[in-house]
Amino acid sequence: MWTDKDVMRAVLVLNAGSSSLKFALFPIDPQLAESPAISGQIEGIGASPELIVKTSDGARFREPLETSGGQSAQHQGALDHLFGWLSVHSPELEIVAAGHRVVHGGELYSAPVRLDEAVLEALDAFVPLAPLHQPHNLRAVRAVAKLMPQIPQVACFDTAFHRTQPAVAQAFALPRALSAEGVKRYGFHGLSYDYVARQLPLVIGERATGSVVIAHLGNGASMCALRDGKSVASTMGFTAVEGLMMGTRTGSLDPGVVLYLMERKGMDAKALTNLLYKESGLLGVSGISQDMRTLLTSDAPEAHEAVELFCYRIARELGSLAAAAGGLDALIFTGGIGEHAAPVRARVAELSAWFGLKIDPTLNAGHATRIDTPDSQVAVAVVPTNEEGMIARYSVDLLDQH
Repeated sequence: MWTDKDVMRAVLVLNAGSSSLKFALFPIDPQLAESPAISGQIEGIGASPELIVKTSDGARFREPLETSGGQSAQHQGALDHLFGWLSVHSPELEIVAAGHRVVHGGELYSAPVRLDEAVLEALDAFVPLAPLHQPHNLRAVRAVAKLMPQIPQVACFDTAFHRTQPAVAQAFALPRALSAEGVKRYGFHGLSYDYVARQLPLVIGERATGSVVIAHLGNGASMCALRDGKSVASTMGFTAVEGLMMGTRTGSLDPGVVLYLMERKGMDAKALTNLLYKESGLLGVSGISQDMRTLLTSDAPEAHEAVELFCYRIARELGSLAAAAGGLDALIFTGGIGEHAAPVRARVAELSAWFGLKIDPTLNAGHATRIDTPDSQVAVAVVPTNEEGMIARYSVDLLDQH
Protein backbone atom coordinates (compact mmCIF):
# COMPACT_ATOMS: atom_id res chain seq x y z
CA MET A 1 0.00 0.00 0.00
CA TRP A 2 2.73 2.44 1.01
CA THR A 3 5.77 1.62 -1.10
CA ASP A 4 6.50 4.79 -3.10
CA LYS A 5 10.13 5.80 -2.46
CA ASP A 6 9.88 9.35 -3.86
CA VAL A 7 8.57 10.88 -0.64
CA MET A 8 8.57 10.11 3.05
CA ARG A 9 4.99 9.19 3.78
CA ALA A 10 3.63 9.91 7.21
CA VAL A 11 0.56 9.42 9.34
CA LEU A 12 -0.76 12.52 11.09
CA VAL A 13 -1.92 12.00 14.67
CA LEU A 14 -4.33 14.59 16.10
CA ASN A 15 -5.67 15.13 19.61
CA ALA A 16 -8.09 18.04 19.50
CA GLY A 17 -9.40 19.89 22.55
CA SER A 18 -11.53 22.98 22.95
CA SER A 19 -8.59 25.41 22.93
CA SER A 20 -5.68 23.28 21.75
CA LEU A 21 -4.74 20.94 18.96
CA LYS A 22 -1.89 18.49 19.59
CA PHE A 23 -0.29 16.84 16.58
CA ALA A 24 2.49 14.47 15.59
CA LEU A 25 3.71 13.13 12.25
CA PHE A 26 5.10 9.61 12.21
CA PRO A 27 7.03 8.54 9.08
CA ILE A 28 5.94 5.15 7.76
CA ASP A 29 8.59 4.51 5.10
CA PRO A 30 9.78 1.79 5.12
CA GLN A 31 7.95 1.08 8.39
CA LEU A 32 6.29 3.07 11.17
CA ALA A 33 8.85 5.13 13.08
CA GLU A 34 9.04 4.76 16.86
CA SER A 35 9.00 8.54 17.35
CA PRO A 36 7.53 11.41 15.34
CA ALA A 37 9.52 13.46 12.86
CA ILE A 38 7.52 16.52 13.90
CA SER A 39 5.24 17.14 16.86
CA GLY A 40 3.70 20.06 18.68
CA GLN A 41 0.46 21.85 19.31
CA ILE A 42 -1.60 24.88 18.54
CA GLU A 43 -2.49 26.56 21.81
CA GLY A 44 -4.93 29.32 22.64
CA ILE A 45 -7.55 28.57 19.99
CA GLY A 46 -10.34 31.07 20.59
CA ALA A 47 -8.01 33.58 22.26
CA SER A 48 -4.43 34.17 21.07
CA PRO A 49 -3.54 31.05 19.10
CA GLU A 50 0.09 30.07 18.69
CA LEU A 51 1.76 27.27 16.77
CA ILE A 52 4.51 25.40 18.64
CA VAL A 53 6.54 22.82 16.71
CA LYS A 54 9.35 20.46 17.72
CA THR A 55 11.32 18.42 15.22
CA SER A 56 13.13 15.14 15.82
CA ASP A 57 16.52 16.88 15.66
CA GLY A 58 15.58 19.12 18.59
CA ALA A 59 14.71 22.28 16.68
CA ARG A 60 11.79 24.31 18.00
CA PHE A 61 9.53 26.81 16.28
CA ARG A 62 6.90 29.13 17.69
CA GLU A 63 4.70 31.55 15.80
CA PRO A 64 1.35 33.28 16.29
CA LEU A 65 -1.59 32.67 13.97
CA GLU A 66 -4.91 34.30 13.34
CA THR A 67 -8.26 32.55 13.38
CA SER A 68 -11.77 33.95 13.43
CA GLY A 69 -15.39 32.86 13.62
CA GLY A 70 -16.88 30.13 15.78
CA GLN A 71 -15.09 27.08 17.15
CA SER A 72 -15.49 25.08 13.94
CA ALA A 73 -14.01 27.89 11.87
CA GLN A 74 -11.18 28.39 14.34
CA HIS A 75 -10.23 24.72 14.35
CA GLN A 76 -10.41 24.75 10.55
CA GLY A 77 -8.16 27.79 10.47
CA ALA A 78 -5.72 26.21 12.91
CA LEU A 79 -5.38 23.09 10.78
CA ASP A 80 -5.11 25.14 7.61
CA HIS A 81 -2.22 27.06 9.18
CA LEU A 82 -0.55 23.83 10.33
CA PHE A 83 -0.75 22.21 6.91
CA GLY A 84 0.59 25.38 5.34
CA TRP A 85 3.51 25.44 7.77
CA LEU A 86 4.29 21.79 7.04
CA SER A 87 4.22 22.29 3.28
CA VAL A 88 6.82 25.05 3.60
CA HIS A 89 9.08 23.62 6.30
CA SER A 90 8.74 19.86 5.70
CA PRO A 91 7.84 19.36 2.03
CA GLU A 92 9.42 15.90 2.09
CA LEU A 93 6.64 14.59 4.34
CA GLU A 94 3.47 13.47 2.58
CA ILE A 95 0.49 12.98 4.86
CA VAL A 96 -1.27 9.82 3.68
CA ALA A 97 -3.56 9.17 6.67
CA ALA A 98 -4.81 10.82 9.85
CA GLY A 99 -5.42 9.12 13.17
CA HIS A 100 -7.54 10.85 15.80
CA ARG A 101 -7.93 10.45 19.51
CA VAL A 102 -11.68 10.22 20.07
CA VAL A 103 -12.62 10.05 23.73
CA HIS A 104 -15.86 8.10 23.53
CA GLY A 105 -16.72 5.07 21.42
CA GLY A 106 -19.64 3.98 23.60
CA GLU A 107 -20.56 0.33 23.37
CA LEU A 108 -20.35 0.34 19.58
CA TYR A 109 -16.60 0.52 19.17
CA SER A 110 -14.12 -1.76 20.90
CA ALA A 111 -11.37 -1.18 18.31
CA PRO A 112 -10.15 1.62 16.00
CA VAL A 113 -12.44 2.29 13.04
CA ARG A 114 -12.04 3.96 9.68
CA LEU A 115 -14.10 7.13 9.60
CA ASP A 116 -16.92 7.87 7.19
CA GLU A 117 -20.15 9.83 7.50
CA ALA A 118 -22.05 6.92 9.03
CA VAL A 119 -19.41 6.47 11.74
CA LEU A 120 -19.30 10.22 12.40
CA GLU A 121 -23.06 10.28 12.88
CA ALA A 122 -22.79 7.40 15.36
CA LEU A 123 -20.03 9.22 17.25
CA ASP A 124 -22.09 12.42 17.32
CA ALA A 125 -24.62 10.48 19.40
CA PHE A 126 -21.99 10.09 22.15
CA VAL A 127 -21.50 13.84 22.56
CA PRO A 128 -23.82 13.93 25.62
CA LEU A 129 -21.60 11.28 27.24
CA ALA A 130 -18.44 13.37 26.77
CA PRO A 131 -19.53 16.96 26.09
CA LEU A 132 -16.17 18.48 27.03
CA HIS A 133 -14.17 16.31 24.62
CA GLN A 134 -16.19 14.56 21.91
CA PRO A 135 -17.32 17.64 19.94
CA HIS A 136 -13.75 18.89 19.57
CA ASN A 137 -12.43 15.46 18.59
CA LEU A 138 -15.01 15.20 15.81
CA ARG A 139 -14.55 18.81 14.73
CA ALA A 140 -10.92 18.00 13.89
CA VAL A 141 -12.01 15.02 11.78
CA ARG A 142 -14.33 17.19 9.72
CA ALA A 143 -11.71 19.93 9.40
CA VAL A 144 -9.16 17.47 7.99
CA ALA A 145 -11.80 16.09 5.61
CA LYS A 146 -12.27 19.56 4.14
CA LEU A 147 -8.56 20.22 3.76
CA MET A 148 -7.45 16.76 2.62
CA PRO A 149 -10.52 14.81 1.48
CA GLN A 150 -8.38 12.21 -0.27
CA ILE A 151 -6.72 10.77 2.85
CA PRO A 152 -8.29 8.06 5.02
CA GLN A 153 -8.98 8.92 8.66
CA VAL A 154 -9.11 6.62 11.67
CA ALA A 155 -10.77 7.09 15.07
CA CYS A 156 -8.94 5.61 18.07
CA PHE A 157 -11.01 5.50 21.23
CA ASP A 158 -10.06 6.19 24.83
CA THR A 159 -12.85 3.86 25.93
CA ALA A 160 -12.17 0.88 23.64
CA PHE A 161 -9.51 -0.82 25.78
CA HIS A 162 -12.00 -1.18 28.63
CA ARG A 163 -14.68 -3.01 26.66
CA THR A 164 -13.16 -6.27 27.93
CA GLN A 165 -14.39 -5.51 31.45
CA PRO A 166 -17.06 -7.87 32.79
CA ALA A 167 -20.60 -6.53 32.92
CA VAL A 168 -20.52 -6.27 36.71
CA ALA A 169 -17.55 -3.89 36.49
CA GLN A 170 -19.44 -1.63 34.08
CA ALA A 171 -22.73 -1.40 35.98
CA PHE A 172 -24.11 1.31 38.23
CA ALA A 173 -26.80 0.49 40.78
CA LEU A 174 -29.39 2.47 38.81
CA PRO A 175 -32.74 1.53 37.27
CA ARG A 176 -32.21 -0.80 34.33
CA ALA A 177 -33.80 1.67 31.91
CA LEU A 178 -30.98 4.15 32.56
CA SER A 179 -28.34 1.48 32.09
CA ALA A 180 -29.99 0.52 28.80
CA GLU A 181 -29.64 4.15 27.68
CA GLY A 182 -25.88 3.91 28.16
CA VAL A 183 -25.44 5.19 31.71
CA LYS A 184 -22.68 2.85 32.80
CA ARG A 185 -18.96 2.74 33.45
CA TYR A 186 -16.84 3.12 30.33
CA GLY A 187 -13.33 3.97 31.54
CA PHE A 188 -10.86 6.25 29.80
CA HIS A 189 -7.11 6.65 29.09
CA GLY A 190 -7.42 3.41 27.13
CA LEU A 191 -4.85 4.43 24.51
CA SER A 192 -2.26 4.88 27.25
CA TYR A 193 -3.15 1.60 28.97
CA ASP A 194 -2.99 -0.33 25.72
CA TYR A 195 0.45 1.04 24.90
CA VAL A 196 1.84 0.35 28.37
CA ALA A 197 0.28 -3.14 28.51
CA ARG A 198 2.12 -4.04 25.30
CA GLN A 199 5.44 -3.06 26.90
CA LEU A 200 4.96 -5.12 30.06
CA PRO A 201 6.31 -8.50 28.86
CA LEU A 202 9.68 -6.82 28.25
CA VAL A 203 9.57 -5.01 31.60
CA ILE A 204 8.13 -7.50 34.10
CA GLY A 205 8.23 -10.80 32.21
CA GLU A 206 5.66 -13.45 33.13
CA ARG A 207 3.99 -11.14 35.63
CA ALA A 208 2.55 -9.25 32.65
CA THR A 209 -0.14 -11.92 32.32
CA GLY A 210 -1.00 -11.81 36.02
CA SER A 211 -2.77 -9.22 38.17
CA VAL A 212 -1.41 -5.83 37.15
CA VAL A 213 -2.47 -2.30 38.06
CA ILE A 214 -1.36 0.60 35.87
CA ALA A 215 -1.50 4.11 37.34
CA HIS A 216 -1.77 6.75 34.63
CA LEU A 217 -0.98 9.86 36.65
CA GLY A 218 -1.03 13.29 35.09
CA ASN A 219 -3.27 16.34 35.02
CA GLY A 220 -5.91 13.75 34.23
CA ALA A 221 -5.37 10.66 36.36
CA SER A 222 -6.81 7.17 36.49
CA MET A 223 -5.87 3.58 37.27
CA CYS A 224 -6.69 0.32 35.54
CA ALA A 225 -6.60 -3.31 36.69
CA LEU A 226 -5.51 -5.93 34.14
CA ARG A 227 -5.63 -9.71 33.94
CA ASP A 228 -3.86 -11.39 31.02
CA GLY A 229 -3.12 -7.91 29.69
CA LYS A 230 -6.81 -6.97 29.44
CA SER A 231 -8.80 -4.39 31.38
CA VAL A 232 -11.01 -5.82 34.13
CA ALA A 233 -11.71 -2.63 36.12
CA SER A 234 -10.87 1.07 36.09
CA THR A 235 -11.26 4.10 38.34
CA MET A 236 -12.88 6.31 35.70
CA GLY A 237 -16.44 5.43 34.84
CA PHE A 238 -19.24 7.25 33.01
CA THR A 239 -17.10 10.39 32.68
CA ALA A 240 -13.46 11.36 33.03
CA VAL A 241 -14.11 13.05 36.38
CA GLU A 242 -14.63 9.88 38.46
CA GLY A 243 -11.94 8.09 40.43
CA LEU A 244 -8.64 9.67 41.43
CA MET A 245 -8.12 13.27 42.45
CA MET A 246 -6.59 15.09 39.46
CA GLY A 247 -5.02 18.40 38.54
CA THR A 248 -8.27 20.34 38.62
CA ARG A 249 -10.89 17.56 38.80
CA THR A 250 -12.45 16.27 42.00
CA GLY A 251 -12.33 12.57 41.28
CA SER A 252 -15.02 10.47 43.00
CA LEU A 253 -17.42 12.60 45.00
CA ASP A 254 -20.46 11.76 47.08
CA PRO A 255 -23.46 12.62 44.82
CA GLY A 256 -25.03 14.16 47.90
CA VAL A 257 -22.41 16.92 47.73
CA VAL A 258 -23.69 17.86 44.28
CA LEU A 259 -27.27 17.89 45.54
CA TYR A 260 -26.22 20.04 48.49
CA LEU A 261 -24.51 22.54 46.19
CA MET A 262 -27.58 22.71 43.99
CA GLU A 263 -30.06 23.13 46.83
CA ARG A 264 -28.08 25.27 49.28
CA LYS A 265 -25.69 27.16 47.03
CA GLY A 266 -27.95 27.53 44.00
CA MET A 267 -25.32 26.13 41.62
CA ASP A 268 -26.52 25.22 38.14
CA ALA A 269 -25.04 22.74 35.67
CA LYS A 270 -22.50 25.23 34.32
CA ALA A 271 -21.27 26.21 37.77
CA LEU A 272 -21.06 22.59 38.85
CA THR A 273 -19.14 21.66 35.71
CA ASN A 274 -16.58 24.38 36.42
CA LEU A 275 -16.28 23.24 40.03
CA LEU A 276 -15.93 19.53 39.28
CA TYR A 277 -13.64 19.84 36.26
CA LYS A 278 -11.70 23.09 36.57
CA GLU A 279 -11.60 24.39 40.16
CA SER A 280 -10.95 21.31 42.29
CA GLY A 281 -8.29 18.58 42.55
CA LEU A 282 -4.71 19.61 43.32
CA LEU A 283 -5.54 23.21 42.47
CA GLY A 284 -8.58 23.39 44.70
CA VAL A 285 -7.08 21.63 47.72
CA SER A 286 -3.77 23.50 47.61
CA GLY A 287 -5.08 26.86 46.49
CA ILE A 288 -1.68 27.18 44.84
CA SER A 289 -1.36 25.18 41.63
CA GLN A 290 -2.52 22.16 39.69
CA ASP A 291 1.10 21.40 38.76
CA MET A 292 2.60 18.61 40.86
CA ARG A 293 6.10 19.99 40.30
CA THR A 294 5.12 23.28 41.91
CA LEU A 295 3.46 21.55 44.86
CA LEU A 296 6.39 19.23 45.53
CA THR A 297 8.77 22.18 45.82
CA SER A 298 6.43 24.29 47.96
CA ASP A 299 6.79 24.63 51.75
CA ALA A 300 3.13 25.57 52.16
CA PRO A 301 1.17 23.10 54.31
CA GLU A 302 -1.70 23.31 51.82
CA ALA A 303 0.61 22.01 49.09
CA HIS A 304 1.64 19.09 51.29
CA GLU A 305 -2.00 18.31 52.06
CA ALA A 306 -2.88 18.27 48.34
CA VAL A 307 -0.02 15.88 47.52
CA GLU A 308 -0.89 13.65 50.46
CA LEU A 309 -4.52 13.41 49.42
CA PHE A 310 -3.45 12.60 45.85
CA CYS A 311 -1.23 9.75 47.06
CA TYR A 312 -3.80 8.50 49.56
CA ARG A 313 -6.43 8.20 46.87
CA ILE A 314 -4.03 6.24 44.66
CA ALA A 315 -3.19 3.81 47.45
CA ARG A 316 -6.86 3.38 48.34
CA GLU A 317 -7.85 2.68 44.74
CA LEU A 318 -4.95 0.28 44.43
CA GLY A 319 -6.56 -1.92 47.06
CA SER A 320 -9.88 -1.81 45.23
CA LEU A 321 -8.35 -2.66 41.87
CA ALA A 322 -6.26 -5.48 43.33
CA ALA A 323 -9.52 -6.99 44.57
CA ALA A 324 -10.98 -6.72 41.06
CA ALA A 325 -7.86 -8.26 39.51
CA GLY A 326 -7.65 -11.08 42.05
CA GLY A 327 -4.31 -10.00 43.50
CA LEU A 328 -1.39 -7.76 42.73
CA ASP A 329 1.63 -9.01 40.81
CA ALA A 330 2.79 -5.62 39.53
CA LEU A 331 2.20 -1.88 39.90
CA ILE A 332 3.13 0.27 36.91
CA PHE A 333 3.49 4.06 36.96
CA THR A 334 3.01 6.09 33.79
CA GLY A 335 1.88 9.57 32.71
CA GLY A 336 3.59 12.89 33.47
CA ILE A 337 3.42 12.55 37.26
CA GLY A 338 3.82 8.79 37.30
CA GLU A 339 6.95 8.95 35.17
CA HIS A 340 8.65 11.96 36.76
CA ALA A 341 7.45 12.49 40.37
CA ALA A 342 9.62 10.15 42.45
CA PRO A 343 8.20 11.48 45.77
CA VAL A 344 4.69 10.51 44.67
CA ARG A 345 5.81 7.00 43.78
CA ALA A 346 7.64 6.71 47.10
CA ARG A 347 4.61 7.80 49.12
CA VAL A 348 2.26 5.47 47.26
CA ALA A 349 4.66 2.59 47.91
CA GLU A 350 4.83 3.51 51.59
CA LEU A 351 1.04 3.55 51.87
CA SER A 352 0.85 0.23 50.00
CA ALA A 353 3.55 -1.62 51.94
CA TRP A 354 0.95 -4.05 53.29
CA PHE A 355 0.96 -5.69 49.84
CA GLY A 356 4.58 -6.65 50.45
CA LEU A 357 5.46 -3.88 48.00
CA LYS A 358 8.90 -2.30 48.39
CA ILE A 359 10.81 0.11 46.17
CA ASP A 360 14.49 0.97 46.07
CA PRO A 361 14.97 4.68 46.94
CA THR A 362 17.98 5.06 44.68
CA LEU A 363 16.34 3.42 41.68
CA ASN A 364 13.18 5.43 42.29
CA ALA A 365 15.05 8.74 42.51
CA GLY A 366 16.87 7.85 39.29
CA HIS A 367 13.60 7.06 37.49
CA ALA A 368 14.78 3.56 36.63
CA THR A 369 12.43 1.25 34.74
CA ARG A 370 12.27 -1.33 37.55
CA ILE A 371 12.24 0.32 40.97
CA ASP A 372 11.21 -2.58 43.24
CA THR A 373 13.65 -4.20 45.66
CA PRO A 374 14.74 -7.85 45.19
CA ASP A 375 12.55 -8.94 48.12
CA SER A 376 9.43 -7.02 47.04
CA GLN A 377 6.45 -9.30 46.54
CA VAL A 378 5.13 -6.89 43.91
CA ALA A 379 7.02 -5.79 40.79
CA VAL A 380 7.06 -2.01 40.49
CA ALA A 381 8.02 -0.27 37.27
CA VAL A 382 7.99 3.09 35.51
CA VAL A 383 6.92 2.81 31.88
CA PRO A 384 6.64 5.98 29.73
CA THR A 385 3.40 6.09 27.81
CA ASN A 386 3.04 6.99 24.15
CA GLU A 387 -0.56 7.62 23.19
CA GLU A 388 0.40 9.32 19.93
CA GLY A 389 2.52 6.35 18.91
CA MET A 390 -0.34 4.02 19.77
CA ILE A 391 -2.72 6.00 17.56
CA ALA A 392 -0.20 5.90 14.72
CA ARG A 393 0.16 2.12 15.12
CA TYR A 394 -3.61 1.60 15.22
CA SER A 395 -4.05 3.72 12.09
CA VAL A 396 -1.35 1.99 10.06
CA ASP A 397 -2.52 -1.48 11.08
CA LEU A 398 -6.14 -0.72 10.21
CA LEU A 399 -5.39 0.90 6.87
CA ASP A 400 -3.00 -1.89 5.88
CA GLN A 401 -6.02 -4.20 6.05
CA HIS A 402 -7.80 -2.26 3.32
